[in-house]
Amino acid sequence: MDIQESYVKQRDEKNITKLRKIRNQLPTFCSEFFIGIENKTSVLTRIAYAQDLLTFFKFLTSEIPFFENKDIRLLTLSDINEITAEHIELFLDYLNLYYIDGKKYINNDKAKARKLATIRSLLKYFYKKDKINENVAQKIDMPKIYTKNIIRLEQNEVYNLLNVVDNGDSSLTRQQKDFHKHTRIRDLAILMLFLGTGIRISELVGINIKDINFDNNSFVITRKGGNQYILYFSNEVADALLSYKRIREQINPVKQEDNDAFFLSLQNKRISPRAVQNLVKKYSRIVSPLKKISPHKLRSTYGTNLYQQTHDIYIVADVLGHKDVNTTKKHYAAISENIRKQASSLVKLRETDTNDEE
Repeated sequence: MDIQESYVKQRDEKNITKLRKIRNQLPTFCSEFFIGIENKTSVLTRIAYAQDLLTFFKFLTSEIPFFENKDIRLLTLSDINEITAEHIELFLDYLNLYYIDGKKYINNDKAKARKLATIRSLLKYFYKKDKINENVAQKIDMPKIYTKNIIRLEQNEVYNLLNVVDNGDSSLTRQQKDFHKHTRIRDLAILMLFLGTGIRISELVGINIKDINFDNNSFVITRKGGNQYILYFSNEVADALLSYKRIREQINPVKQEDNDAFFLSLQNKRISPRAVQNLVKKYSRIVSPLKKISPHKLRSTYGTNLYQQTHDIYIVADVLGHKDVNTTKKHYAAISENIRKQASSLVKLRETDTNDEE
C-alpha cells in the first residue's frame, strides 16, 4: 500500500470511529439510512449528517411534548410519522440559540439550511421506502442564503504575508518569535504551497516525502473520495520546499507511521490540520487584521488569481478538484471590482467628435 494511501486510510478509520460514536446515540433505524447513503457520501459528510440529526432529536425530546423525555435511541419510525412541519419550523427557530450540556450554540442561515437538508434527506430516504407516510420537511422553505464576496488576499497582502513569515515581525509575541526561529522555513514552504497550488488543508497534511518530484515540480495528493491526482508547482514554490526538505531530512519522527510525512510539527509528528490553521491565522492577522484568513481562504486566493490570469473556469475547476464546474463558477467567475471599473468607461453614451471646434 502506498504511504499516502496508508495515511488517508488511517485518517478515514478515525473518522469512521467518530461516526459510529455519534450513530450509537441516534435511533436504531438511522443505521439503515447511513448504510443507504454510504456509497454516495464521504465519511466527513456522514459525520455532519449524524451531528445534525443528533441535534434534531435532542430538540424533539426536550422541546416537543409528544417526544418529551423519550429515549432518543428508542425512537421508532412510527414516532417519526408524528413529526410535523411545525415541529421542523420550531427547530429552525431553536437553532438561533440553544444550549447543550451548558455550551451555547448559535446557527446562521447557512447552518440552518444544512440541518434542514439533513432532515429532508432522512425523511426522503424512508418515504421512498414506504416506511413513513410523508416527507414533511419538503414543506419547509430553505433559509435564504446570501452570496458573500470571496474573502481572499490581494497581491500586496500575499507579498506582505510571505515577507512576515520569512523575516518575522515586531508584533509577534516573544514566544511566537522563539517558535519562528525553528519553524520559519517550514511555515514559508506551507504558505507557498497553499498560495501556489490551491490545495486543501487535508491534502497538504497528507503529503509525504516520496510524493514530491522535484525533477518536474510535481506532487501527488489524495483528493476527496480517495482518488490520487498530480499537481504542479512553480520554481519559487520548489525553492521553498527544497529549503524545508533539507531540514526535514535531518529529523527523525517520534512515530514510525510519520517517517515519510513531509511536514512535521515541533513534536516531530505529522503536522495536524489544527496546527496548520493556527500558523495561517498567526501570520495573516498581522498583514490583514480585518480579514479572517484560513487555509481555505488561501485556496480562494489561488483560485481567484488563477481565474484572473486564465479567464478559463474549467482550468480552475480542474486544478482545484471541483467535480462540478458550477461550484467553481459560483465562487470564481464573478466580475472583479477592477473589471467593473474598467467596464464603466467602455460604453459611450454620446459620440465625441474631436474635429469640432468651439
